[in-house]
Amino acid sequence: MPDYSGAIVAAALIAGFFALLFGIAAYVISSFFLMRIFERAGVQGKWRAWVPVYNLMVFSKLGDVSPWWILIAVGASIFLSWIDVINWIIGYATLGVLAIAAWRVGLKQGNKEWYYLLLWLVPGLGTLIWLGIVAFDKSPWNPNIAPAPWAGTALADKTVWSGIPVQPAAGLAAPPAAYSPPPGYEPPPGYGAPPAPPTGYAPPPPAGYTPPPPAGYTAPPPATERPATEPPATEPRATDAAPTEPPAAPGEPKP
Repeated sequence: MPDYSGAIVAAALIAGFFALLFGIAAYVISSFFLMRIFERAGVQGKWRAWVPVYNLMVFSKLGDVSPWWILIAVGASIFLSWIDVINWIIGYATLGVLAIAAWRVGLKQGNKEWYYLLLWLVPGLGTLIWLGIVAFDKSPWNPNIAPAPWAGTALADKTVWSGIPVQPAAGLAAPPAAYSPPPGYEPPPGYGAPPAPPTGYAPPPPAGYTPPPPAGYTAPPPATERPATEPPATEPRATDAAPTEPPAAPGEPKP
C-alpha cells in the first residue's frame, strides 16, 4: 500500500504558503483602502491604517461604535480560540459590530444603498470589495447625519483620541473652531487699528465750545470802564454859559 503521507504534508505546506500570501495581500489591500477612508474622514496620520487591530478600532470610531468592543472581541477570540463554538460566536459577533460601523461609515461617505452591507456576509473577499467601493467613492465625507439608533447606549462611541475627529453625536454640525494664524505669521503694520482720517480733516467742535484766544491777545475793556490814565470827561453846567454883550447905552445903535 503506497504511503501518501509525504504528499499530504507537501500539499498542506503549499496550501499554507498560498494562504499566507493571500492573507498578506488581503491585509495590504484592506489597509490601503482604510487609509483612503481615514484621509477623507480627516484622520491624521496614514500609519493608523496599517496597525493591526488598531485600524479596526479607528474604523469603528468613524462608524459611531465604541472601539473598545473591537478590542474586547479580538482579545476574546485569541484567548478562547481553543473552544470551537465560542470562537465562532465571537468571530461573528465581531463581524456584526464591524458591519454596523460600516453602515454608518457608508452613510457618511454617501453610499446609502443598504444592500452594500450584504458584502460583509462574505468574510474576506466581500469585505475587501466593500472597502474598495467606499475608498474610491468621490462623494465628500459628511459626518452630519442622523444619530445612530444605539446613541446613548454602551455601544456608542464616547472616546476622544488625538488626531481623530470627533463625530457629531446628534447629527449636527460641530461649531467652528476659533481661527488662529499659522506659526510665524505677523499681521501687516496698522492691521486692526481704526482707519486714519483724510488729510486736512478736523473734527467739528462740540456744542458750546469757545476757542482759546491767540497768543499775545489782550481783550478790550468793557464799554462801562475806561483806563485810569484818561482824564474824566466834564459835563457842561448851566452856570458856565458863554458871556453876553453889555447892554447898549440909550441912543446908541445896536451892533
